[in-house]
Amino acid sequence: MNFENEIRMRTDHVNAVLEDYLPQEKGLQQTILKAMNYSIRIGGKRLRPILMEETYKALGGTSEVIRPFMAAIEMIHTYSLVHDDLPAIDNDEYRRGHRTTHVVYGEAMGILAGDALLTYAFETAASAYQICPGNQGIGRAVGILASKAGIYGMIGGQVVDVESEKQDQTVTREKLDFIYRLKTGALMESSMMIGAVLAGAPEEKVAAAEAIAAKLGLAFQIQDDILDETSTFEELGKPIGSDRRNHKATYITYEGLDKSRADAEQLLRDATEELDRLGGDTAFLKELFRYLINRRS
Repeated sequence: MNFENEIRMRTDHVNAVLEDYLPQEKGLQQTILKAMNYSIRIGGKRLRPILMEETYKALGGTSEVIRPFMAAIEMIHTYSLVHDDLPAIDNDEYRRGHRTTHVVYGEAMGILAGDALLTYAFETAASAYQICPGNQGIGRAVGILASKAGIYGMIGGQVVDVESEKQDQTVTREKLDFIYRLKTGALMESSMMIGAVLAGAPEEKVAAAEAIAAKLGLAFQIQDDILDETSTFEELGKPIGSDRRNHKATYITYEGLDKSRADAEQLLRDATEELDRLGGDTAFLKELFRYLINRRS
């Protein structure tokens, strides 16, 4: 079986997990429920839940307790994209080849759909107590999820990104690294850390998971910058060249295309080598890392 099929199988598995946790579209508030589900169902790589589950399994986890956290991390990632696409931020009309949530449901409902997904993510994560009430890692996992999604994680990076762009500030390389580390890297760190924590891994392995995901996150974002310059709408599912047209600083701005590719490859090698510190069977994770840096969408 080739790796494309392996990825497809795991993506289908994550989609099935998500369907188990999505709200039913009924009641007077059903418009927001439809907007939430639309946002999730337009697809995606499902990278964060895959990273979470594969880390969990590599470290010996076998319980269903990981499932609500897999759904929760994808809800949080999706809410961030819904809000990114809003007119006040990126004003994008397409996401993954589909109309963005605010285009389909209106701007107000787009805002509320993002809010609802974020809130529902924590309701979903908390349901892990019903699966495994004795797992002391659940509380810590919820804390990691909140921290990495919040003001010291993804939101913190987004704030600096928005301020830099809207106020026409000069984005220094130091500031760009800060934005990438938080805006993109934090949820990947959360995914692998939660997988380790719920598997009952010792602290040094949780820390190793965080460090590995930080390198992967930066490499992933550099590849995003490369794709914005070199991909096509058909491949990417959204307009390309927008960073350059909007005079937005990217990794390529500072390092150029060739150096950016080389740096992404080096980060990939470093992250892959450090996977050995986790122990267990990390063969799929190593292939996944390579796949992500070579992707065309």
